[in-house]
Amino acid sequence: MTPLERLPALLLPWYEKNRRDLPWRQDRDPYHVWLSEIMLQQTRVEAVIGYYNRFLSALPTIEALANADEETLLKLWEGLGYYNRARNLQKAAQVIMTQHGGVFPRDIDAIRALPGIGPYTAGAIGSICFDLPTPAVDGNVLRVYTRYLEDGANIDKQQTKNAVADALRPLYRPHLCGALTQALMELGACVCLPNGTPLCADCPLKEDCLARRHDSWAQFPVRDPKKARKILFKTVLILRCGDRYAVCKRGRTGLLASLWEFPNVDVPPTHQCDPDTAAQQALTCATDLGAAPTDLLLQTGYTHIFTHVEWHMTGYLILCRKMPDSFLWVTKEQLETDYALPSAFRPFWELANEN
Repeated sequence: MTPLERLPALLLPWYEKNRRDLPWRQDRDPYHVWLSEIMLQQTRVEAVIGYYNRFLSALPTIEALANADEETLLKLWEGLGYYNRARNLQKAAQVIMTQHGGVFPRDIDAIRALPGIGPYTAGAIGSICFDLPTPAVDGNVLRVYTRYLEDGANIDKQQTKNAVADALRPLYRPHLCGALTQALMELGACVCLPNGTPLCADCPLKEDCLARRHDSWAQFPVRDPKKARKILFKTVLILRCGDRYAVCKRGRTGLLASLWEFPNVDVPPTHQCDPDTAAQQALTCATDLGAAPTDLLLQTGYTHIFTHVEWHMTGYLILCRKMPDSFLWVTKEQLETDYALPSAFRPFWELANEN
C-alpha cells in the first residue's frame, strides 16, 4: 500500500478526535455548507463565524436569499470583502429557485453550473452534503498533499489542482466522503500551517510525510512569484453637517462595486508629503463640492490592502454648513444599520465617531 493509499486510515481517526466544533458542521444542509465555503474564501474561520450566524438569522433559507434586496445582502456581507461572492450567492440562489424548484441540486455538474461555484466549492458541497467522491482541492489540501509527497508541481496551475483531485478521488469511500474532505482541510488549517512552522509532531501523517522526513516543508507548495501591488493615494472626506454624514455609491462595476463610501479623490504621491497643504486642499475640495466647510476636526492616515492594490489614504473629518444633493446624507444610526460601508473606510468612520 502506498503512502497516499494509507492516508485515509491515518487521517480520519485524527479528524474524528480533533475536529473543531464549527457552526456549519452541525448538519449537512447544502445551503449551510455552501454559505460557509463561500464566506471562508480569503477569510479566517474566526472572522467568519459571526458573519455566518448573522447571515442565516437574517436569510435562513435559499428562498430568502434569492429574494433579499441588494442593500440588505451587502450590509450582511459588510467587512468580509470580495463582495462579488455575496452577489453570486444570490444569483445562484435565484437559479436554484427558478431552475431546481428551490431544492439544491445533488448532481455535481448542476452544482458546478451555479454562479460563483468553482471546482473546489462544488467538490466540498458534493462530498460533505451528498457523500459524492468529489475532492475539494483548496490551499490547505494542496499544502498537505504537496508536502506529504514532496510534489513540486506549481499549485497556481489549474492542471496541478486537477491532478491532485484525480489522485485523491480513489481514496473516497461511501459514507466517508465528507469526513475525508473536511479532514484534509482541517489538517491544513490547524497542523500543516500556511504561515510558520508546521506542527509535525501533532500530524497523523508524520511517519509517511516526505517533507517531514527530509525537513523540506518550507519548499512546498511551489507557487508563482507574487506580483507587486499597485499603490494608489487617496484623500477621503468625512463631511458632517449637523448629525448627517455624506456618502455616495460606487459604480456598478470594478472594485467595491455598488457599495457606499465617503467622498474621495485620487491624489499624486507627493500630495501626501505636506500635511498642511493636503489639509487645505481637502477643505478646498469640500468647498468645490458645495458643502461649505467651516472646520477641520481630524486628519488621519490609513492603508488598506486589497489583493492586487493598496490604498494609501488620508482622511479628513470636516464640519459643513450645507448638504449638497450630490451626496446621500445619513445619520450615524442609518450608516450602522442600513448602508454597507467597506472595510477600507471603516477606520475613518470609527475615528469620526470618537470626535
